[in-house]
Amino acid sequence: MHTFDVLWPARRWQTLCLLLFSVTVRAQTGPLPLFKADRPAVVYLEAGADSLLEWAAADLAGDLETLAGREVDVVAATTFDPEKPGIYIGLGAGALVQSFPEKHRINLPTEWEAFSIRRTGSSLLITGGDLRGTVYGVFDLAERLGVSPWKWWADVPVLPREPLELDLPEAGITESPSVRYRGIFLNDEDWGLQPWAAKTFEPEVGDIGPKTYEKIFQLLLRLKANTIWPAMHPSTRAFFTVPGNREMAERYHIFVGSSHAEPMLRNNVDEWDHDRCGDYNFQTNADTILNYWRQRVTETQADNYLYTVGMRGIHDSGMEGDATLEERVALLETIITEQRSMLEEEKGVPADEVPQVFVTYKEVLDLYDAGLDVPEDITLMWTDDNYGYIRRLSEGTDRERSGGSGVYYHLSYWGRPHDYLWLSTTQPGLIWYEMQRAYANGARDIWIANVGDIKPAEYNMEFFLDLAWDVEAIGREGIDRHLTEWASREFGVFAAPEIAPLLREYYLLAMLRKPEYMGWSQTEPTTATRPAAFTTANDNEFQRRIDAYRELYARSRAIAALLPVARRDAYFELVDYPVRGASLLNQVYGYATLAARTADPDRRDSLRRAASNAYGEIGVLTNYYNDVLAGSKWNNMMDYRSRGLPVFDLPDFGDAATAEPSEPIPGAPQTIPVAAYTTAEATDSFRWQTIPGLGYGGEALTLFPLDIARFTDRPSVDYTFEVDEPGTYTIEVRCLPTHANDFGHELAVAVNDQPATDYPLNTRGRSEAWKEGVLGNHVEVTHSVSLDEAGPHTLRLSVNQTGIVIDQIAVYPADYPEFYELRR
Repeated sequence: MHTFDVLWPARRWQTLCLLLFSVTVRAQTGPLPLFKADRPAVVYLEAGADSLLEWAAADLAGDLETLAGREVDVVAATTFDPEKPGIYIGLGAGALVQSFPEKHRINLPTEWEAFSIRRTGSSLLITGGDLRGTVYGVFDLAERLGVSPWKWWADVPVLPREPLELDLPEAGITESPSVRYRGIFLNDEDWGLQPWAAKTFEPEVGDIGPKTYEKIFQLLLRLKANTIWPAMHPSTRAFFTVPGNREMAERYHIFVGSSHAEPMLRNNVDEWDHDRCGDYNFQTNADTILNYWRQRVTETQADNYLYTVGMRGIHDSGMEGDATLEERVALLETIITEQRSMLEEEKGVPADEVPQVFVTYKEVLDLYDAGLDVPEDITLMWTDDNYGYIRRLSEGTDRERSGGSGVYYHLSYWGRPHDYLWLSTTQPGLIWYEMQRAYANGARDIWIANVGDIKPAEYNMEFFLDLAWDVEAIGREGIDRHLTEWASREFGVFAAPEIAPLLREYYLLAMLRKPEYMGWSQTEPTTATRPAAFTTANDNEFQRRIDAYRELYARSRAIAALLPVARRDAYFELVDYPVRGASLLNQVYGYATLAARTADPDRRDSLRRAASNAYGEIGVLTNYYNDVLAGSKWNNMMDYRSRGLPVFDLPDFGDAATAEPSEPIPGAPQTIPVAAYTTAEATDSFRWQTIPGLGYGGEALTLFPLDIARFTDRPSVDYTFEVDEPGTYTIEVRCLPTHANDFGHELAVAVNDQPATDYPLNTRGRSEAWKEGVLGNHVEVTHSVSLDEAGPHTLRLSVNQTGIVIDQIAVYPADYPEFYELRR
């Protein structure tokens, strides 16, 4: 059992309680006391400011009152007065900012959503290039003082802080976004966000309405985001049909777009009435469809709308109608032309002045690859394969488009080969790698993350949006540091050194296989009848996995016991429930599998009881989340049985034992850390580098920079390994299942002076190989080699393109039994 007293014996618990609330910011000048005891505490807001800025200033003042333990007033002001120190907030072009001292009026932020925070004397100046930029500056200050963006959504308390000071660099802070439109897609909300809003938070609407969206929009602004794709499942009424939703988005200056299946801001699932309107088939019903789209354009005359152009089926399906590939391409070009004419007519401006997005999701990418002509001012939105691996990025003439490109990325998903809707376990290192690669190849105009119900995807959502705001802020070596700093902000600097490693291990274990995949079944097409199955792991490895998750469980409980009471609700939501939930579901399947494999009836009964107890505890934890946590605030939010899939049932693998758990297997795999290469070669400006925090090996190896490139002289890395005796061996190399634009990733393997063998890494479409690749987060290459001598040998790996990520390497005798894990 871990305790803070054991980990830091020289420090007392009282010191812990004090340090939990401290915030450190690097500075070149002395700290600025925000409010001195002998003068009023005031936030000066530019007179006549937009209501959005009024809200942000009032929210900041409320946080400051809690932090400082005194009243803080918000006062309208038109001029800066050095005799009245305080926090001054205004837009760069406003009278208040123009009255700042001259040195602070030089180089004021003017870019899209930029802001600056500067110090003059005893005052703080927050300036924005536009309205949202100013609001971001306000919340940036709050976060620097220790206020979490998740203070409402995850119940992270604002706690008193003494002294209330801010350290700033001498030149202050100036920031602007890396990506123009940054936001989230609320999706698959049937088991969390929608029932919570309908039954708990907004029963007067009975759905996700303006009160819920207001809280979501506030969260987005605190996270420096600006875009929403609203919830759109059959369980939810269309965003624009609920009174107040549109007005709330306009009030908070949030851009409203729509998903890949919702052209022209229309939610077809809820809004297309088949009985009244007929088939949603443009070949046979074009006029009705065009009028349907036009109605929405006329309703969205404000400038905070992004229009998805093109057409798919009613929901997540291809266009209706019987047409060849060539006919579909021509039809889609006609549709886009009609949509742009509609925008020009209704908006009264040229089409290229209206933000438009074309989403290349699923079969739509095939149409684009077949020659679809998309006007160059429309932003091309590339997508991942639903499991975190981006299918395509801009290359060649695509890089020259005036509309640029963006990415739609999944942190939650419903569909083949298996859902992951319950817990958010995408490894931050994978998010970092894929989005850095996207940015390097021009995807800088729009980033949208599918976050499901928001909870419990809080950290992954923030990590994604932090990258979107400043892609350089989290460097290759900074992935783990970001997690530590996040844990420090949420739970205190003294708790962070325990919490961050706990979560790193949580993400790492799920990188091998997510909790939702532990049934070794697939989601479709036999959702209701396909049972869970034995795993492919041997018994030794399964026991190691159980042990690893039990250790995580124990560590999480130990941390929770030592946190101040005020932090415990937030800890349960952000850390404890996900960690323990993942641990328990792994124990359920681990114990059930081992029970079915043992012939000893007493041991079998004991293992079955352990599986049943773990299963029951998942229900207890979830009931606590819904019924007790934060005074039942989140009732109906958490459901560990999303869609009622077989993996969420207590498995019964029968009484027939196949074998006793095996003894440790001799000749276990020799693993080679990917960073332990002896030599590395690359052409031009490319270089091999590891990414700590990526992959199941703990760090993965790839080529930098991340621009798409193909090689004639292949970059390579050499490794040394030893064998105890001559014989036939298997070299297994596991790469992440990344995609190449041309499906052409190849890894070449050579041992000693033997000829290299090329192995293709990519698959096309939704093949069985692709399914196995994304479920296990790897594509494996197995290379057989005969070695005539014991002792050291040389392994050379070479690649034909960038975008290939080497995660794990192992050498083992050719007759070694099947195994799953390499690292442990």
